[in-house]
Amino acid sequence: MSTPLTIDFVSDVVCPWCAIGLKSLETALANIGEEAQVELFFQPFELNPQMGPQCQDIVEHLTEKYGSTAEQQAQAREAIRARGAGVGFEFNMDQRNRIYNTFDAHRLLVWAGEQGSQRQLKHALLKAYFTDGEDVSSRDVLVKVAAAVGLDADTAREVLDTNRYADEVREREQFFARHGISAVPAVIINQRHLISGGQPPEVFERALREIMAQA
Repeated sequence: MSTPLTIDFVSDVVCPWCAIGLKSLETALANIGEEAQVELFFQPFELNPQMGPQCQDIVEHLTEKYGSTAEQQAQAREAIRARGAGVGFEFNMDQRNRIYNTFDAHRLLVWAGEQGSQRQLKHALLKAYFTDGEDVSSRDVLVKVAAAVGLDADTAREVLDTNRYADEVREREQFFARHGISAVPAVIINQRHLISGGQPPEVFERALREIMAQA
């Protein structure tokens, strides 16, 4: 008999460790297979909620936010690239040269969830930013990415050009902030168990199996 697992994956589409964590989690779930009956929901988190439409050079941004040097950032980029390759995600770090506001992307993900295509859109947005170097704050880019995963382009444009799902995104962000989520990825199992960070697949699998055994 399969064990029910409800997974809330709290993340941002411009967070490299979220891309790594998602691929690792999916590898773990594939290894568990039919032993678990999984519902996976993507919850919004904005790394840079105050980022304006002008965006910012990423080296400048990371220097201001974390005080890291260009050399430290280069080392971090290589570590991320290698970890991504290990789980099957391609980081083209030379393509990712700016940081963007992601509020509209999160609104679109809420809508995609209602259409049953949230996971597909999440993957496509991560690829658009980290692999293809696209501006994921651009509504033209967001509509194109939505259409590429089979969502209706006209409806996607309507969602973006209005204020639809803005309240839902803010409410979800505030909910998880109130419950102590201040860094991502944060993977919450059955609303009780937290796995933090872009862990390797075996860490996710071990934690999930322990939770299943307790259930």
